[in-house]
Amino acid sequence: MSRAAAIFDLDRTLLAGASGPVISRSLRAMGLLPESQLPGEDFLFGLFNRFGENRPSMILTRHGARLAGGWRREVAQQAGKLAGEVLADNVQPYARVVIDEHHQAGRVVAIATTTPYDMVKPFAELLGIDQVIATRYGEDAGHYDGSIVGPFVWGKGKLEAVRTWAAEHDISLADSYAYSDSYYDAALLGAVGHPVVVNPDPRMRFIALARRWPTVFFDVPPGVPKLAGVEPQQALLPFLRPELVPYARFDIEGTEHLPARGAAIICGNHRSYFDPMALGMTIARRGRPVRFLGKREVFDAPLVGDLARAMGGIRVDRGTGSDEPLREAAAALAAGELVAVMPQGTIPRGRAFFDPVLRGRWGAARLAELSGAPVIPVGLWGTERVWPRSARVPNVWNVTSPPTVRVRVGEPVDLVGEPGADTERIMSAVVELLPAEAREWREPTAEELARTLPPGASSDAVDADHENERRPGSD
Repeated sequence: MSRAAAIFDLDRTLLAGASGPVISRSLRAMGLLPESQLPGEDFLFGLFNRFGENRPSMILTRHGARLAGGWRREVAQQAGKLAGEVLADNVQPYARVVIDEHHQAGRVVAIATTTPYDMVKPFAELLGIDQVIATRYGEDAGHYDGSIVGPFVWGKGKLEAVRTWAAEHDISLADSYAYSDSYYDAALLGAVGHPVVVNPDPRMRFIALARRWPTVFFDVPPGVPKLAGVEPQQALLPFLRPELVPYARFDIEGTEHLPARGAAIICGNHRSYFDPMALGMTIARRGRPVRFLGKREVFDAPLVGDLARAMGGIRVDRGTGSDEPLREAAAALAAGELVAVMPQGTIPRGRAFFDPVLRGRWGAARLAELSGAPVIPVGLWGTERVWPRSARVPNVWNVTSPPTVRVRVGEPVDLVGEPGADTERIMSAVVELLPAEAREWREPTAEELARTLPPGASSDAVDADHENERRPGSD
């Protein structure tokens, strides 16, 4: 019975740019290339990185076989190992996630690339890729002989090589996936049942629109668009500055506990619709985007939902009991992203808002157990004075005496691997970051209670609902 495969291009697909500079450095390190660069080498690589594959760079690549004539293949393979270690570290984060998904689905994962076989095989092995379809150099007595054996794996030659490989390995291309950025791979994408365009070059972008092929980017979550190579949230980071929010002051400490790179789960308490802004502004000080888990109602709202998805938000529908949000968040963490969760799930109402004991749902703890990512607690205070629950919009006119939003970031929480106990540890760590007044019960005034309620809600009904919500459960 035929199998399905997932076939990936290398440059500007699995990698953000060209593999050529890394391979050239490795060949020089092994003494196979002169220390001085070839004329126009940097220019061609720069052109490739910016605009994708082009005929001049492919002509140079094709003549690489002649240049390699006389090299000892064993030495070239050592150069490939050096290059592979560097290239594996440069794989785009969500590419690894997609490769894992195809493996879990039982598909054969292959690379199809113009890059010479001996240069890319070690990289494929490090990445756990099953098969390599690449340009092969001729060999004579352990040395390259300056020829190419089989097709030059580019354009129509790549399609020919993939079809030959598929026939030899009993692969059904009609059931297979192919991923590429390049206009010159349009024929290959058209030959499979599931073509996916990745980081398209200008001509491929038009082909994808005309043929309705899905377009993705392997450096951002699925569904996040990019304009001029920048995702929306990254473009907004320079504007997440306190001086640009005149209706609130910010007192932020502890951002050194937010990792500069790598995955982490950010857990904050929930007091206001302004909380995501406060968290986002805090994390922006590390220059990193963050993926928020948000309620279904936010994502279903016109315009706001589209913006939330474009920012890489993760939709949570608590009524369904689905694990899909956790899997999506785990994929983001596997890609080295920051994921923000508010374990309380919703803003407490009525007297529950003033309870010094914070009760969370188990989702954050389960996500930590699933991903192995550290949990960073964040204590938020004062956001409700900027945007109380009773208001439909924040008080943007309060610029003469703006309230202070206090944010404290703590050290990673020490977890024990049990969702119930870990949830209590997370919430206790958050409470410790709040001011002393937050840890003492006091009877709220009628006006304070009213600010915690949605328009039209009564405090008695809300308190009854709170008693039901006190039972432990999962997100």
